[in-house]
Amino acid sequence: MHMKPEWIEKIYAGWLAKIAGIRLGAPVESWTYEKIRAVYGALSFYPTDYRRFAADDDSNGPLFFLRALEDCGKPAQELTADDVAEALLNYAPFEHGFFWWGGYGVSTEHTAYLNLRAGIPAPRSGSVEQNGSTIAEQIGGQIFIDTWGLVSPGSPAQAARLAEKAASVTHGGEGVLGGVFIASCISAAFEESGIRRILETGLSFLPPESRYARLVREVMAFHDAHPDDWESCFEWIRANHGYDKYPGACHILPNTAVMILALLYGNGDFSDTLTICCRCGWDTDCNVGNVATIMGVRGGLAAIGERWRRPINDFLACSSVVGSLNLQDLPFGALYIARLAWAMAGEELPEPYRSALQNAADSCHFEFPGSTHAMEARLERTDPLTHPTTEVFLRNTDETAFTGRRSLLVSVKPVAEGERVLVYRRTYLRPDEFHDDRYQPAFSPLLYPGQTIRAAVRLPEDAAPCAACLYVRDARSGALLTGPAVALEPGKWTPLSYDIPAMEGALLDEMGAAFDPAVRSDPFCVFLDDLYACGRPCCTVDFSRETMEVWTALHQEVSQFTCLKGRFCLMDGAADLSCADFGEAYTGRYDWDDYEAEFLLEPLMGEEQFACVRVQGGVRSYFAGLSHGRLVLLKNTRQGLKELAAAPLEAKAGEPVSLRVTANGNRLTASIGETRVEAADSDRPYLRGGIGLAVRGGSRLRCRRIAVR
Repeated sequence: MHMKPEWIEKIYAGWLAKIAGIRLGAPVESWTYEKIRAVYGALSFYPTDYRRFAADDDSNGPLFFLRALEDCGKPAQELTADDVAEALLNYAPFEHGFFWWGGYGVSTEHTAYLNLRAGIPAPRSGSVEQNGSTIAEQIGGQIFIDTWGLVSPGSPAQAARLAEKAASVTHGGEGVLGGVFIASCISAAFEESGIRRILETGLSFLPPESRYARLVREVMAFHDAHPDDWESCFEWIRANHGYDKYPGACHILPNTAVMILALLYGNGDFSDTLTICCRCGWDTDCNVGNVATIMGVRGGLAAIGERWRRPINDFLACSSVVGSLNLQDLPFGALYIARLAWAMAGEELPEPYRSALQNAADSCHFEFPGSTHAMEARLERTDPLTHPTTEVFLRNTDETAFTGRRSLLVSVKPVAEGERVLVYRRTYLRPDEFHDDRYQPAFSPLLYPGQTIRAAVRLPEDAAPCAACLYVRDARSGALLTGPAVALEPGKWTPLSYDIPAMEGALLDEMGAAFDPAVRSDPFCVFLDDLYACGRPCCTVDFSRETMEVWTALHQEVSQFTCLKGRFCLMDGAADLSCADFGEAYTGRYDWDDYEAEFLLEPLMGEEQFACVRVQGGVRSYFAGLSHGRLVLLKNTRQGLKELAAAPLEAKAGEPVSLRVTANGNRLTASIGETRVEAADSDRPYLRGGIGLAVRGGSRLRCRRIAVR
């Protein structure tokens, strides 16, 4: 099928709607219909004004399972359930964050994850035969499936096939059928606007005699008989298909019935469909998220409306083990999905999206109508008493653009003479900036010393004189580091660039443009386009400057790092990692390619202490370090550690060693003093990824410093 350019915007609309649905349902998850009505009445909008919405399993799963398409290194038509299983093992932390880890035999995903860790392959890992129907047929088979429909626009058969592979990693029976149904409905919605026809498309991929298909048709029949009373339909569902009729913590079928109810009784209206679904209760964030994706694709951005979009501001937090993928904006995810979809079809992305990706995968290009890329703005006041109230407004516009068709218009009022306007995106976040700790997010910076940031800015034609520069902020001190100031000519786009200097132990949490108007402005307005970072880092991690970031008593992280497994903390000015079996922690960007990293390590206990390079997750990285009296290079895979090179080297406990590791293409070298090992990996080498630390076999290590060039 030839890909249609308008589908890219629909992918964004579907992904945006998914996040809106999650945000609507999350505060009342597991509530009853009666409790929601008693507290919120006719719930018609987000019930909670989140300061910043933390991660959610309903968005983690769709994003990171989809990466199997890229990681497996084979054509999409050859994707297997075990390829998706590897993505699960690679991106999910061990028994924290990402999912609900309710215990083996209680949580479906937890059960399947431990099955996979124990060597049970997919799809057996999620099957009824392995786990029993109660576990296999819980709701997760469909709540993590949306992206398989989004990556298959107008091709429901492909969506159904991919969804079947993905859902069977963790689920079986009706749980898999739910994934097939939802993904094919999403795919059909790219071309079909009739809700009934969308549902019939989904049903066409299910066995007619399945409980799932029969339930969908029963709800459709009730709607035919009672088309104007959704609450009577819900009472019928509760009496005949309520939670008490099905085993387990959160069975797929009662929640499916509620979703079909909402799609039918919403009468094609985005807001009504979402709020009806939410008001029914039960697994609200999951149900509304799935329904919202269908409705977002079906109606596009116009159907979603500004009121649902503004509180989100295109922001998404995740909780994978790859910290630089946990701080996202929604256009980044949408273009990632679109790029995979067009690649599967053997086509190139059309402009302007192709050029946007050439700048940087996470560039702020504003090409999606209404998109803000999670940008923010604030005023640095010389005298806070002058005008304590400042209004800030960000709006996507097609009035003008540096490249492509759209840009961001920023309005700040009032701005006094001598005050500075900052327009920026966050490149690192801390616990106190979030409303809560849902699914335990943790982050690695998106920006590093040594890189270059670029953007283009433009004043309106009638604007007063103004100077501008690009800047970054050091989270340690709060200080702004600025590039050269440029006098802006009203009505003309001006490209700006700033080479970030090398800084010892810096943590950059903000990048953007600073504006210094020459006179008072009410309002001050400016256009911004194509903000992105490029170039290679030259940075250090000095653990004496890191902090323990306390989310809750049970969720604490070393700043900049995500932990796969083990005890990872700060002690005596150093990072300290240990575990009974295996422990790993990571930082750096997911897309670093060739670099040299130097680790100041102290082996404290045991025989296996390592530095990690080219880290792509929990089962995709290289290890270099000490192993049983040797210096070794190892490849970390799902099947275990594969030795690439080794040389004799004795190290004493408590004595620091300087370990230098170089990754250049498929060649790796590691050295400690005069001892050096090197290897070339010709078996699907990892060509990019971050850095980290690892131990095996009950070992313990300490690290004081890491330098990356």
